[in-house]
Amino acid sequence: MSGFAELSDSFFRSSLADLRPYEPGKPVEEVQRELGLERVIKLASNEGPFGPFPEALQALAAASGELNRYPDGGAYRLRAALAEKHGVAFEEVALGAGADGVIDCLSQAVLEAGDEIVCGWPSFPSYVIYARKAGATARTVPLRDHRYDLDALLDAVTPQTKLVYVCHPNNPTGTMNTRAEFDAFFERVPERVLTVIDQAYFEYVEQPDYPDAIEEYAKAGRRVFVLRTFSKIYGLAGLRVGYGIGAAALVSALGKTRRAFDVTADAQAAALASLDAPSELERRRAVNAEGRAALERTLREHGLPPAGPAVANFLYAEVGEDARPFFEALLRLGVIVRPLHGFGAPGAVRITVGTPEENALLGEALSRLAVADVS
Repeated sequence: MSGFAELSDSFFRSSLADLRPYEPGKPVEEVQRELGLERVIKLASNEGPFGPFPEALQALAAASGELNRYPDGGAYRLRAALAEKHGVAFEEVALGAGADGVIDCLSQAVLEAGDEIVCGWPSFPSYVIYARKAGATARTVPLRDHRYDLDALLDAVTPQTKLVYVCHPNNPTGTMNTRAEFDAFFERVPERVLTVIDQAYFEYVEQPDYPDAIEEYAKAGRRVFVLRTFSKIYGLAGLRVGYGIGAAALVSALGKTRRAFDVTADAQAAALASLDAPSELERRRAVNAEGRAALERTLREHGLPPAGPAVANFLYAEVGEDARPFFEALLRLGVIVRPLHGFGAPGAVRITVGTPEENALLGEALSRLAVADVS
């Protein structure tokens, strides 16, 4: 029996009462221990299947001797390199603990009770979670053919709307909107609204009709904030470093909400070194495209046609009214996928593109499930 004093619900902020926090998946080691499995593959969190770039590993080794020191709170070298990479001013680059951390800071800087955000649904839950934490209202708009319906987003904007989020490509469906659709959107979106384009999977996309929101909208003077991350193709998910490109006044406001040392010294060093490895970036993009096509074939062979065209490093498939039994059955076979209740799609799963071996093991597990269903 705990000796701690009890705290009533009224002690906490009312905006947290009905908030459902983001639910991370179980670690591989815990699943192995619980189920007595020798091997478990994780295809649940959209991580890249490869570790940090060789250049990043070298930078981490060099930085490790100075970890007794606090990191550069302003992340000067990394911000300067990102500003040069994108052709923007140093003051137009915001850093955070992953793109998710930037979203949190943005919500704190912009939203308060009575404000609204608009986003598609199902989509990345942090848009909704952080808005509600700030006491704001989240207006969610159903996807159309598993894609963001930009016209419907605009129709949902009210005088209280401050932020419109576009997840691009969308997590969890993996789909994108075209340049023409975005161009039409920006002709209609009210000037007072800030559009947040989340391009966390930007480096995976090869489609020529996929716009670079920094080049084509932010630098063209549109009222937009663009998110990117080092967590995916760069293989630095465990270090948590992401960034946003936007107006200097917005970046300054985010600096007031960000904790002083959110982006660690090793994260800064690894991210900075990763910017100098274009050949490895291209290799990973090509391997992902091959793996995504193979994974799509596997899912279709097992009666699970994915949403598409998918352009990132994951696929979305509907498996019934409740995806949890499917998830649990695969889990017992040593494959972790993501059921999407928290994303607004309780009947679907999201499956990350793994290595060729991991994708093959998923196919074997699906075949075993099919045999079990028949028997």
